[in-house]
Amino acid sequence: MTTPHVRSFAWPAHLKLGDLALPIFIVMLALTAGAIEPRFFSWSNFENLARQIAPLAIASTGQAFAIISGGLDLSIAAVMSLAGVAGITALPHVGIGGCIAVMLLTGGLAGLASGFIIAYLKTTPLIVTLGMMSIAQAIALILSNGVPIYNVPDALTDTVGFGNVLGIPSTVVISSATMIVGWFLLRRTIFGRYIYAIGSSRSATEKSGIDVRFYTMLVYAAAGVTSGVGALVMTAWVGAAQPVAAPTLTLQSLAAVVLGGVALTGGSGSMLQVFYGVLILGMLSNAMNMIGISDFYQTLAVGIVIILAVILDRVRREHE
Repeated sequence: MTTPHVRSFAWPAHLKLGDLALPIFIVMLALTAGAIEPRFFSWSNFENLARQIAPLAIASTGQAFAIISGGLDLSIAAVMSLAGVAGITALPHVGIGGCIAVMLLTGGLAGLASGFIIAYLKTTPLIVTLGMMSIAQAIALILSNGVPIYNVPDALTDTVGFGNVLGIPSTVVISSATMIVGWFLLRRTIFGRYIYAIGSSRSATEKSGIDVRFYTMLVYAAAGVTSGVGALVMTAWVGAAQPVAAPTLTLQSLAAVVLGGVALTGGSGSMLQVFYGVLILGMLSNAMNMIGISDFYQTLAVGIVIILAVILDRVRREHE
């Protein structure tokens, strides 16, 4: 009589136990929120959550490019405000298509300017993007006279802000497409490989013959374009171009990227990790809104999450 052969379970070699930490945390967070407020698991709330995190997902995509390259971008929300105001201001002269193009171009040019100063004048990303934040915010306030511009056409709000594509909200489609394009650029193009190389070791990348300054400039231009995309989504969703749109979005994007596991020192990270971070922050905000927690406490929670994310990043690097 032969004994049956029993195969022992083998953990996939490519899958690390740490990779499951955030998905498990997301499930636990959802179960906790659902236990406190059963409406959390309603389809309408899932749709609302997806709409809420769309601007953050777009901003975090651009932020991820900057951080993986070894820098960061503090101007994302301000450039988003400027792009929205510039696009709606130009709308009567260029139409809806031209308005969208102006938003993307404004964001891209602002990012290009920051990238040029950082790369070719060898300055610190923190200071340069902080300066660009002030410049973009000031120009947005000047162009709008400090008040929101409400003459957003119904065609834009109905199509982008509250429209659907195959039953999926248009804002969700745009944010998902932005992250997918970000993933493709990082993982499937030479540009993406250079971003990781620059973040890992700038000097070694320069010695290998890669034009580090040029690709660093492109990184911030790409981040600026995502601000333009975010401006389109925010303007269409709110129905106005706001000179101070989502002032906490930049900090939230930093928190989402680092919380997801992208190293603050650069050179590592993925768009899936960014999505995890975005989803966690979105779920926290959504759950607190449903429970009725004040915005003041939500701001406090975001600050705590940012500090925890930095600590987790430090712990991860010490154990690598």
